[in-house]
Parts: sequence; structure tokens; C-alpha cells
Amino acid sequence: MFEFLQYAFFIRAAEAGLIIGIIAPLIGIFLVVRRFSLLSDTLSHVTLAGVALSFLLGTNVILTALVAALAAAFGIEKLRARKLLFSESILALFLSGSLAISAVLFGLAKGFNASVFNALFGSLVTVTESDLVTILILGLIIIISVVLFYKELVMVSFDEQLAEASGISVRAFNAFLIIMAAVTVSLTMRIVGVLLVGALMVIPVLTAMNYRRGFKQTLVIALVVSLVSVAVGLLISFYAGLPTGGTIILINLGLFIISMIP
Repeated sequence: MFEFLQYAFFIRAAEAGLIIGIIAPLIGIFLVVRRFSLLSDTLSHVTLAGVALSFLLGTNVILTALVAALAAAFGIEKLRARKLLFSESILALFLSGSLAISAVLFGLAKGFNASVFNALFGSLVTVTESDLVTILILGLIIIISVVLFYKELVMVSFDEQLAEASGISVRAFNAFLIIMAAVTVSLTMRIVGVLLVGALMVIPVLTAMNYRRGFKQTLVIALVVSLVSVAVGLLISFYAGLPTGGTIILINLGLFIISMIP
């Protein structure tokens, strides 16, 4: 019954999934509150370009994707700070541009293969020891950062003018949030896949919001929903041989539908 515990690749995936299941909604809730949910999808497409580049150059997938996501995060925030374009227009620009770059880079890397499919939709077997260490270290940094700056992040997310009047550097925390979102997307892609990262960051939060509780309670519910979906999704993926990311997100969607029942 518990034969999955005998496989090292499943243990690595479960440990990575635990961290990912925490940090995805932890950052996602601030994006949803700010009506900036599309950022996660935009960064996931940028990450896809990083994955394509790593296949072309033979570099570490997570680190290359992280560099690409961070570069995009800085670019997005710089354009937002200038206020010359609407936020959704900036995101659309980066999303479509990175998708075009991905197509060209994958073409140069001689097309799609099993590794590319796993990067797109997630896999149990792709998490290496070095990946796990990277996910653990950066995941803990994100968790600690949110705990330390929780009050500031909440104020900036709900009311930028009030936050500015309270002495909080809104611009700095906007950049900080986008950077953490970029890191989260890069780390989550190993389990969920780059095309479904945004769903894990957003759907658990939307599910929690259906229960109409306070912000902290909503965050706790979102964390529970995320962790349950990751755990159940990993098990189903293991026994049924299904793509890990798609399975996890389907569990998420099921929990969302249940949350809508009066």
C-alpha cells in the first residue's frame, strides 16, 4: 500500500511538493488581492523561455528559468513604475513575447522531446537532489520573507495610498512581490510544469475566498487546499502514470467546485 515510499524519486517529489504547496498560494494570495493574477501566467511563459534556453545551452533548468523570470520581473516592474502602459498591457507584452522566444529556442534546440513535455506539465521523476536543495533553500527564503514583511505586504496589496502614508515604500514592496512571484514560478515548474504554475498559485486562493473568511483564515484555507491537492495529485500521478501537474490542478479544480456548493 505504501510502496511509493520505497522510491527515492517519489520522496524527492513529495518533499519538493511540500515546499511548493506552501509557497504557491502564499505568494498567490497577494497577487489575487491586487487583481494581478495574470502575472503568474506571464512569468510562467517567461520561465518556459528559460527552459528552452537551458535545453539549447545545456545549463541547469531551474537556475536558467529563474534568471529569465527575474529579468522579466524587473522589466515588468520598471514599466509599471513609469505608468506609461496599463498593467495588463505590460503583462500581455511579456507573455506573448516570451512565448515567441520559446518557440524559436525550442526550434533551435531541435524540437520537443520527453524532457520538454515534463517541463511543460510536470513530472515525478524530474526532481533531482540539486533541484530539491534549490527548492528548499529558496522556498524557505520566500516563507521567511513573507513572515517578516507580512504587515507591509498586506497593506500594499489592499491600499497603496494608505501604505505610502504609513511610511512604507510601495515601489520597493511591489518589486519585492514580483521577484518572489518569479522565484515561486521557477521553483514550482518541476512538479506542476510551466504551463500550469499559475493555476497552483491562484486556484487555491480562489477556493479559499469562496468560504468568505478574513484574510489570515483565507490564507490558511488556501494553504490547506494547495497541500491537499499536491499530496493527492502526486499519489494519483504515481499510481495512474498521469502527468503530475495536470493531476494536481484537476484536484484543485475539484476542490474549487466543492467550495462553491452552498
